[in-house]
Amino acid sequence: MSLSDRLNEDMKQAMKSQDKFRLSVIRMIRSAIKNIEIDQRRSLDDNEVLDIISREIKQRKDSLQEFEKAGREDLAQSAKAEIAVIAEYLPQQLTEEEVKVLVQQTIQETGASSKADMGKVMAALMPKVKGRTDGKLVNQLVQQLLT
Repeated sequence: MSLSDRLNEDMKQAMKSQDKFRLSVIRMIRSAIKNIEIDQRRSLDDNEVLDIISREIKQRKDSLQEFEKAGREDLAQSAKAEIAVIAEYLPQQLTEEEVKVLVQQTIQETGASSKADMGKVMAALMPKVKGRTDGKLVNQLVQQLLT
């Protein structure tokens, strides 16, 4: 079952169970997907849908940080709940140790030896971890291991 089909089925289930919060989050994701499909005049594949879902989570995490800085606990709780619902559609997330191992392997594969080679490492590494970890974490680990 594709991610789009899964979102549709989960939306129907949320309607049946009258889970208004979950329904609104799923509709928001579907809306973002639909907008891009309309812009590109074609259906999106699972990788593209995964990119959109990852972007939606990143936006929520950024908002969450701002809400916490501003002391808006009510909005922070709402953002956390949205993140939890959206995260169900991402693949199993990698632990920091697993990411570190992948970074080390990629550094060896690319023959990188300094920070000047960071772009080469990131280009080879990001497809391996797509949707399974945060890009900031990958960036930090690459910088640590290249120094």
